Amino acid sequence: MAKTRMPPKFRAIMQKGTDDLRASGIMGGVGKVGAAAPDFTLPNATGQPVSLAALRARGPVVLFFYRGRW
Repeated sequence: MAKTRMPPKFRAIMQKGTDDLRASGIMGGVGKVGAAAPDFTLPNATGQPVSLAALRARGPVVLFFYRGRW
């Protein structure tokens, strides 16, 4: 796990950020596992718009949220 390889100084900074977010009350607005997501449309890998509704029409959808930069 990356956390075990991270220097304690950086783990502390990340933990403080997590603690601050939780203390802000933001967790009350986080969707629950299994909850339906609101419909949205975003570009796919080739730039074409794709809606969540269109994907749902084809079957179950799993959403991944990537944090950070590519």
